[in-house]
Amino acid sequence: MRVGANTGKLSRRGRPEPREPSTTGDGSAGDTLWITRRVRRADLKAVGEVRKALRELLRHRCRGDAADVAELLTTELVTNALVHTDQGAEVFAGLTATRLRVEVRDYAARHPRPFVPTADDGTHGRGLVLIQALADTWGVDSLGGSTGKVVWFEIDGGADATWAAEPA
Repeated sequence: MRVGANTGKLSRRGRPEPREPSTTGDGSAGDTLWITRRVRRADLKAVGEVRKALRELLRHRCRGDAADVAELLTTELVTNALVHTDQGAEVFAGLTATRLRVEVRDYAARHPRPFVPTADDGTHGRGLVLIQALADTWGVDSLGGSTGKVVWFEIDGGADATWAAEPA
């Protein structure tokens, strides 16, 4: 199984069954819908599964272009964690009525640095530049010592109420 046990209840064949995103709170406007996924080391196929889970979380809750940006940025963070570290990653995405926050935790203490790649670099090196350009805020939090870091971004729904905790 590529995605960890917290992705859903196991069926007889050992594959995760989809489940609705979890909710914290009592149903008020301040609630957060969230998903978590664990991705094994070097399992780049799991990136698509994480993207699909995020798409399901955002379905009917935000504009299509905002969901596309969120998927792109999440794909970049998860891919970076798998390509540039020797262990897996954990992905957390939380959606409130006004904000989406995605966090990717890996187990490497080295912090990423955005840089503008040269023209002959192909498609490599643009992930953090995209996150800088498209996210409302982003950052890197150390987890102390050599236990790793969390790279995160947030997209704000703003005054136009992009996000809705309940499906429209």
